Parts: sequence; C-alpha cells; structure tokens
Amino acid sequence: MDQRTGTAATASIVAAIGSFLLTFTGHPMLGLLAGIAALPLAIIGMVMAASPRVSGGILSLVAIIIGSVAIAVGLLGVIGVIVF
Repeated sequence: MDQRTGTAATASIVAAIGSFLLTFTGHPMLGLLAGIAALPLAIIGMVMAASPRVSGGILSLVAIIIGSVAIAVGLLGVIGVIVF
C-alpha cells in the first residue's frame, strides 16, 4: 500500500510559515488569521493521518506547535500595533 503525506498537514505548515511572514512584514492581523487557520488544518491532518494510506502525523504535530507560536506572535503584533 502506497503512503502519501496529508495535504491538510502540508497546508497547515504553509499557513503557519505564512503567518510569520505576514506578521513580520507589517500585517499582524493577517498573520494572526493565518495562524488561526493553521490549527484546524493541523487537526484535520492529524485525524487524516490515522488512516494507513496517509502519513503526516508528526508533520501535523509540528504544525500544531508552529501554529500555536504563530498565533502568539500574531497576537503580540496586533497588540503592538494597537498600543503604539
């Protein structure tokens, strides 16, 4: 049986990295939204990785961690824009 990496896990990593890029280029609200989008995608990827045909369980776990950090960075960016 051929295994393939889950698309949702990959999309979650891309959304989390995009969140960092958006936050650090001066768009913290969009970065926060991308970080928030990364978490459900990672959870979907984790659920899909339960199938023997789909791999990516560890990738989904990493995506959850990176997405959580991206949300925290996005929140700090939004707070920084509001305060300053």
